Parts: sequence; structure tokens; C-alpha cells
Amino acid sequence: MTTLRHGDRSQAVRTLQKNLNRHGAKLEADGAFGDATEAAVRAYQLKVGLVVDGVAGNKTQTSLAGGDCRRMLKNTDLVSAAQRLDVPLASVSAVNEVESSGRGFLDNGKPVILFERHVMHRRLSTVRNEGDDAVELKRQADQLALLHPALINPKYGGYAGGTAEHQRLSNARLIDDIAALESASWGAFQIMGYHWQRLGYSSVQDFVTAMSAGESHQFDAFVRFIETDPALHKALKGRKWAEFAKIYNGPAYQRNLYDIKLQRAYERHAECGCGQEVAA
Repeated sequence: MTTLRHGDRSQAVRTLQKNLNRHGAKLEADGAFGDATEAAVRAYQLKVGLVVDGVAGNKTQTSLAGGDCRRMLKNTDLVSAAQRLDVPLASVSAVNEVESSGRGFLDNGKPVILFERHVMHRRLSTVRNEGDDAVELKRQADQLALLHPALINPKYGGYAGGTAEHQRLSNARLIDDIAALESASWGAFQIMGYHWQRLGYSSVQDFVTAMSAGESHQFDAFVRFIETDPALHKALKGRKWAEFAKIYNGPAYQRNLYDIKLQRAYERHAECGCGQEVAA
């Protein structure tokens, strides 16, 4: 489904306008996504509780078509997060827009994941209990890597994408359930499973249950991730976008222009005041 935004001109925009009109808007269905259409999108998003950004992405169009929105991120989630983190709503909206993959679930209803075979190798080598022999754990991990290189490997890679990642995870769980769950990134914000303890979950299984429950839970994990990293939280509060992007995205942030995207998203959300009505 094509994301539609201000400035677009197409038959898809015309269809969007007609759908908005069926929900109370009074737009001229001319196929041009201008100020009036953006305002109508925001009004609809606010009405049904979706994130208010004036962009008609997959979630907004699915909702307009009568789809199930119960597991989708809500605007109230962003408002609550802004209060928790003590930052403007525009800052939270910006990091949600830029750092999110756009959706937290696949078409089959399973959470979006990416299984990392190099992390699996590392987790299998990790000393967890008193009396564990680090050398022996590493030897066993190396041996398993020879038998299952697609699932356990010192080198990253081997991705299958989409639903196939869940098959890779299932196979890895047969080898070691905890290490496998810890070795996948989960949800719209791709939080690694091994962060479960830092984020305040009782177990990695508890974390996975939350990530499977809805995008609101996935976003809560993202907020916890920021809360439990003082440097990241400080960068967000100070709107030091380059520092925030460097900590969250790693050295590749400059190549992918994450800091520029965050700055522009913040300015756009601050200017439009998207979703502020909920906070009033």
C-alpha cells in the first residue's frame, strides 16, 4: 500500500479523498493531496485514535477501509510517552516516525522480527550461571556453528526476511529457547531480545509476549529503552539529534541521515501541532 502525503497527485489520492468524505470530510476529490486533505487525514486519525501525523500510510488507509486497528499504535501512546520522557510531543512523534519500521506486525499477525545469527553465537557463549565455564560454552557454540551455520555464526547475515525470519527463529529455539529469543530484534522499533532484563521484563518470554500483543507494547519497550539509557534520554531532551541518532543507530547514522531526518520530522510535527488536541 503506497503511503500518501502532502504534495502527492494520483488516483490513489482521489480514492483517499473519497474514503475520507465517507467519514465526514468535505473534500473535492481532485486527486491532489493539499492542505485540506492533510487536515482531513489528521482529523480522521485523531477521531479513531491513530497516530496523528497527516500522512495516509498503511495504518490510516487500512482503518478507512474498515480494517482492524486494535493492535496499532495510538496517539495517546505518544502523548503518554512525551509526559514520561518530559519532552515535547513533537520530539516523540519525530523519533516514532524516523526510528520505527512503520509497522510492528506482518500480514499473518506475527510481530516483525529479524533473527541475528551472530548474536545467537554470542548468547550461547555467555556465562549465565555460577559455575559456567566460559571456555567450554564458547567451544560448544563454535561446534553448533559448524552444524547450523545459518542459525549460529560468528558473522552476521543469513537473513531471510518477512515471515521466513520466524522459521529461522523456530529452528533456533529447538537448539536453545532463551538464547534464540534473545537473538531476535522485535517489533516496529527492532528492540533486541537480550535487553529484556534492562527494560524491566521478568524474562525474555515475558518480553516476547509483550512484543506480540500490540504496537503500543512495542512502543513502550522503545520508551523504556530511552529511559534506561541516560545519555540517549539526555540527547532527546536536548534535541541533540546527531547524538541521539549516533547512540541509537550506531556509526551508520550519518550515512543514513538519521539526524537530518529527525530534525526535519521534529520541525514538521512542532509546526503542525499534530496530536496536541489529545493532550489538552
